[in-house]
Amino acid sequence: MVQSIIDLGEEEDRILNIVKAKFGLKNKSQAVAIIAKIYGESFLEPELRPEYLERLKKIDKEVGTPFKNINELRRMIEG
Repeated sequence: MVQSIIDLGEEEDRILNIVKAKFGLKNKSQAVAIIAKIYGESFLEPELRPEYLERLKKIDKEVGTPFKNINELRRMIEG
């Protein structure tokens, strides 16, 4: 466990008290931990949804037309 001493403004302290009361927590440290967890889940690299992973697997299995360079692709597109 890491311990930190932090300075909070009056509004931030009120927010911690609200979070503490809402989740029935014993102390503000637990409130800070909850806020950090919620922030992490919302903003930091969320896991991909299972249905999206299935879609990616289907796309990966599709057979495409290979080309060696952009000119070859252009010839194939322009016919």
